Amino acid sequence: MILAVLPQISLLILAGVVLVVDLIVGKERKGVLAWLTIYGSAVVFILTLIFAKPDSAPVEVWGGMLRFDWLAYIFNLVFIAGAAITALFSIGWEQIGRRGEFYILLLTSTLGMTLMAASADIIMLFLSIETASIPLYVMAGFITSDDKSAEAGFKYLLFGAMTTALMLYGLTLLYGFTGMTNIADLAAAFASAELPLASSLGAIVLILVGFGFKISMAPVHFWAPDVYEGAPTPVAGFLSTASKAAGFAVIIRLLLVAFPTDVLPGWVLIVALASTLTMTIGNTLALAQENIKRMLAYSSIAHAGYILMGVAAASALGVTSITYYVIVYLVTNLAAFGIVVIFWRAVGSDQISAYDGLSRRSPFLALAMLVAFLSLAGVPPLGGFIAKILVFAAAVEADLIWLAVIGVLNAIIGLYYYLIVLKHVYLFRSDDEDKKIAIARPHAVALGICIVGIIVLGVVLTPWFEWSQAAAAAIF
Repeated sequence: MILAVLPQISLLILAGVVLVVDLIVGKERKGVLAWLTIYGSAVVFILTLIFAKPDSAPVEVWGGMLRFDWLAYIFNLVFIAGAAITALFSIGWEQIGRRGEFYILLLTSTLGMTLMAASADIIMLFLSIETASIPLYVMAGFITSDDKSAEAGFKYLLFGAMTTALMLYGLTLLYGFTGMTNIADLAAAFASAELPLASSLGAIVLILVGFGFKISMAPVHFWAPDVYEGAPTPVAGFLSTASKAAGFAVIIRLLLVAFPTDVLPGWVLIVALASTLTMTIGNTLALAQENIKRMLAYSSIAHAGYILMGVAAASALGVTSITYYVIVYLVTNLAAFGIVVIFWRAVGSDQISAYDGLSRRSPFLALAMLVAFLSLAGVPPLGGFIAKILVFAAAVEADLIWLAVIGVLNAIIGLYYYLIVLKHVYLFRSDDEDKKIAIARPHAVALGICIVGIIVLGVVLTPWFEWSQAAAAAIF
């Protein structure tokens, strides 16, 4: 069934085209590679949107290695859109914007993410995780002349290798316990095997370590601030959105399918506690940050905690809330990191204090920051408000009222540090207010797309909610 793997085939062809063009064109024309990636990704997005839409009933393809359903379809669109917007923000970034290998790595990682979302077998799952992760290790340390970037790449690789080893051990335990690798068959196998609870939960914890690293879940979150700060800002934005979305797609696919709560309910409490720890650590540590990329890193950790509430709910509404949250978070956090890209190119600083008087230097950039940060804080009528309402509702529906209360309290803390940044933007004055900030057209387009997306997702709820429900129906 060729349409089931249309996104993967298209991305592979596009990466090959970028590679060939990179070898052909001279140094003075390397800028065409970014536009080739952007337009190519847009074509792949449109082809996927129109031709790769699944039927109502999920279908396993490639000998049961991949699952063709609405969950994979929606997440594939998220990954491809994230890659295209990241490529837009990379234009003009001196050390990555004109290097073909950067875009090849970006497309290869995106290809791995699309396979992660569709994996129906733990062998394919592991291979796709590595396909997505290895390019990201290189991208994080891409600027070898920058010590912080090199350190970011090394830390990301080191911690990634460690957590991957633990995850692989957990996956091998699944095969050892059941003799099966197909995710859909694992539930029945675990139900009939009558394994000790400690053995089953031990395997799940090991697997969660690997998946938790991808989504920056506490206590394996400590890499995120250093990596986000040191990595090129467009890469940090991609890590915080598309990579995190891929991690949640895998968690949904494995936990909710292989370990339904009527067979093994113990993991729900583990995820709920991890959600509490993640959002609390992320929000409280974000309060003390003076570097905006580190603040956004801790903010990203906190949002992983919110989304884990939907996982802990282990219900159709839980998956619906996760899917909607991931879509909103993609455009919101890419907008936030896009603003940091534009500001750093103009000012050369990532300190929050450097944003003093931004509203007078660039009203458009300040307005974009207002929309993005208020959406991250969950203020209506923006997309982040609906996303938070859905995860809180999922927790309440699952009788995890205590978790919903903790989530609301954390949202209040989050609102505080987002408003601190906006206070610098709108209320503080600067001696450089007469120096206007120029915004390159590609960056303005990317930022405009994200801001419109934030508003539309908060105001026009029905289409996206129905899509999220279709993703949940593929699981339940």
